[in-house]
Amino acid sequence: MIPHALYIHIPFCKTICTYCAFNTYADRDHLIDHYVLALARELQIIADSRPGLPIKTVFFGGGTPSLLSAKHYETLLQTIQTNFILLQPAEVSLEANPNDVSKDYLEALRAVGINRISLGMQSAHERELRLFDRRHTMETTVQAVEALRAVGFENYSLDLIFGIPGQSLDDWLDTLNAAIALRPKHFSLYGLELKGGTKLKDQVAHGEVRMLGEELYADMYEAADTLMKQALFEQYEISNWAQKGYEAQHNLQYWRNLPYLGVGAGAHGYVEDMRTIVVRSPEKYIERLNGAPRRWNFPRTPATSKATPVSREEAISETIMMGLRLVREGIDRATFYERFGLDLVELKHSALNRLAQLGMITLDKDAVRLTPRGRFVSNAILAELI
Repeated sequence: MIPHALYIHIPFCKTICTYCAFNTYADRDHLIDHYVLALARELQIIADSRPGLPIKTVFFGGGTPSLLSAKHYETLLQTIQTNFILLQPAEVSLEANPNDVSKDYLEALRAVGINRISLGMQSAHERELRLFDRRHTMETTVQAVEALRAVGFENYSLDLIFGIPGQSLDDWLDTLNAAIALRPKHFSLYGLELKGGTKLKDQVAHGEVRMLGEELYADMYEAADTLMKQALFEQYEISNWAQKGYEAQHNLQYWRNLPYLGVGAGAHGYVEDMRTIVVRSPEKYIERLNGAPRRWNFPRTPATSKATPVSREEAISETIMMGLRLVREGIDRATFYERFGLDLVELKHSALNRLAQLGMITLDKDAVRLTPRGRFVSNAILAELI
């Protein structure tokens, strides 16, 4: 049986946006214990519906997972270990904001089994952090990293954003150098995307701030790659760099288009050619799981709001789209053939040869990969192939 990834969504946040279902302390304090019990219930239902399911990674993400206590995570991890086959060594990750972690909290997280932290540093500049309504400063990030190292967390990642309105290339280089000095094992560097319900999107829409031009955006991406290489980080995905052996195993599951279970209010999953979406409201989520029967039609649960079959053609397109993001391994031709009974190069012969002639991709007997030049126009390449 193919090992699965497990994504557990925590939809609580301290900032106001449309992506976190509950933003206030009152909402959080009232519901969080009930929510954790509902998560444990959904995990048990999935396990009862498919006994002996192997899990290779667990990722706690969403709004602000670091709002949950270590005791909550102990409950969830014990539920996983009891009901699934948790393959060892399992990567167990938690997203955290720098201002939500302390030495005591991190020590407790490590004791219950969390072994990787993804820290949302975002920027080294206060002005840029204010644009995102972030509550932390660069000093807070430094303190969080010192706490991580003090309690023995070796595997931690920093998330950074570039292409911020008003950001210069020098500003971005300052952020990169400050982040590299914190000695993480992994970096996720994301170009800014405006999402609905955020203050920044409204400011751009009303002309209060302006987005950066494409040329500067590209210069920032290229500068990041150069600095990462100098600091001995290898790019393994379009937006991710890691030291050898510290690639994010959970995200590799997504990019290889392999199965992952989405648990919790608002979570998405992809299992057995089925896309699943869990009901978004934590209150409705808790209500649906309260006293629900333990046997359901896998991968659905009582909290599933939508389950959509994925056709073979869609699975092929998604495998190409996700696989090309893996700049080092690309799309493995043997694995693609084993999965679909088709040779990728024969299937997309005309488009692939033209892109290879343009220097956008490389083709060999093992894989199809983007070239460094192709990474800058990956969306246009994908449009040709899918």
